[in-house]
Amino acid sequence: MELERKVGHALVRRHPTGYQLTELGEALRPAIERVDEAVAGVERQVRDHGNELVGTIRLTCPEPLVSRITSSPLLDLFHERHPRLRVEFVMSDGYLDLSKGEADIALRSGEPADENLVGRKIGDSIWAVYASQSYVQHNGRPHRVEDIADHSIVEFDGMLVNHRAAKWFASVAPNAKVAVRNNSVLGVLMAVKSGVGVAPLPTTIADMHDDLVQVLPPVQELTRGWYLLTHPDLRTTPRIRAFFDFVVEKLDLVRPILMG
Repeated sequence: MELERKVGHALVRRHPTGYQLTELGEALRPAIERVDEAVAGVERQVRDHGNELVGTIRLTCPEPLVSRITSSPLLDLFHERHPRLRVEFVMSDGYLDLSKGEADIALRSGEPADENLVGRKIGDSIWAVYASQSYVQHNGRPHRVEDIADHSIVEFDGMLVNHRAAKWFASVAPNAKVAVRNNSVLGVLMAVKSGVGVAPLPTTIADMHDDLVQVLPPVQELTRGWYLLTHPDLRTTPRIRAFFDFVVEKLDLVRPILMG
């Protein structure tokens, strides 16, 4: 490792199952990460040098949104205007780090937690309580939030337990019968579709399914903004500016995708 040769000390230990930083490696980690971000910034500026509208725009967003976006005319219209630009979806279980160049643009719900990103709000993320038509036929439907306690529910699990929807659901129906738990929004959706219970879901994906019934209206305290974000180094580059400007111009097409 070149860096180890330069500092004259081991920074990484090899183990049968992988690698582990030494004590010195851990101490140097913040400085190495800063260098890594600086190099990524240089690469971004080099990649976007010049004014040609050509290349790839890497967009990261929640997986359920991809089918909503690709089934709409949005991308076709963008490519008609900018035929040499290509939008590529970059999927991940967690937030990708735009500062490290893992994606160019992020579409995220909730107030941006990363102060190093810039962008704008383009819509609202709305959640409501859903059940399948078969569940309603056999078990009835809750007419008030308080009625959820009398129904079987699909509970959030894993990384989702700290999601605002999971916390709200646990607070309004702490003693409800749990039919099944799931650690992804798509998993919760499929469980609700199977008819085992009710659960809060984003309207943007639940309203796509004719076999689901919105049994309670949107929950106001779960509403958050949708934000289109990028790194400041990229915001004024031609390809990113072209995408931002297009999305803002086509908000009448974008908002139904985001809000259901």
